[in-house]
Amino acid sequence: MPSAKKAKADLQPVDSGAIPRYSEVATFMRAPRTDDLDLVDIGIFGVPTDLGLSNRTGARHGPAAVREGSRLIRRFNQSTGTSPFDAVNIADLGDVGAHPYDLNETIERTAKFVSRLRQHQVKPFAVGGDHVVPLPVLRGLHDARPLGMLQFDSHPDTYDTFYGLKVTHATPFRRAVEEGLLDPERVVQLGLRGTQFSPDDSSGSKELGFTVITYDDYEAMGREKAIARVREVLGDGPVYITYDVDGLDPKEAPGTSALEPGGFSMRDSQVILRGLRGLDVVGGDVCEVTPQLDPTGITAVNAANLMFEIVCLMAETPPPAHRSGTSP
Repeated sequence: MPSAKKAKADLQPVDSGAIPRYSEVATFMRAPRTDDLDLVDIGIFGVPTDLGLSNRTGARHGPAAVREGSRLIRRFNQSTGTSPFDAVNIADLGDVGAHPYDLNETIERTAKFVSRLRQHQVKPFAVGGDHVVPLPVLRGLHDARPLGMLQFDSHPDTYDTFYGLKVTHATPFRRAVEEGLLDPERVVQLGLRGTQFSPDDSSGSKELGFTVITYDDYEAMGREKAIARVREVLGDGPVYITYDVDGLDPKEAPGTSALEPGGFSMRDSQVILRGLRGLDVVGGDVCEVTPQLDPTGITAVNAANLMFEIVCLMAETPPPAHRSGTSP
């Protein structure tokens, strides 16, 4: 068993009030870079792959762009008062060694990477990369009990095959259910919208037992009722949160592969996530940032802020290992 985590003072982010944001090497949320998992409660890492995409590739550059965008992140969540850096030890763990030509190899490496984090009682947060990324993260997290999941997305990603293949960015959550990684009765897909391949592209999700809240449903329900419904479905068990940035309206995330007009604002996304405080969030990801499609950089900045909101939720859940030290 790994040793108890050290005190929170051992890992602190770069102080942007003392060291300018444009200096030093970029890390996720300016957190320290380390490979010592015995120090870490939440590990953020990149999975630079886009071999699961069918169009507008380039998400392999997403982790680097989100690191740059996250230079703007400060310590405290203004709305909730949460400072994840004060609650737990957070570190940038670098990138999984993604294979540039072999998606299956990248998936295997990512699952092994996350399994090692789980063995060291480190909660994983992945930055993609395309939306294949949640599948190996869920594989690495799996420890007998299937997880609940909240998915922000335009698309269901529950096809059986896409272009004849079983593992692409359009299929991960069907595979996750088949492998026992997800409890379908505790999965919510939020914000689905856009033109479709069939009269109801989410029919596969419904057949699996997922709760589907389309963007039309969301507008009809209103934000507070939608949050209540999400909490009701997710319940008290462990939860994974995945945010495909095409869930955002294209004006807020133009740098992504599958643009769908009429989506979430950052404000709605932030309020929804803040409304989930108290859930047992054990991992998460933000995926499908394609920086070369967005010269303004707003997609990466927004992805970094979504990362911060989800990490705040993860930090408020007590880590499984008790530290030997106390907070400073």
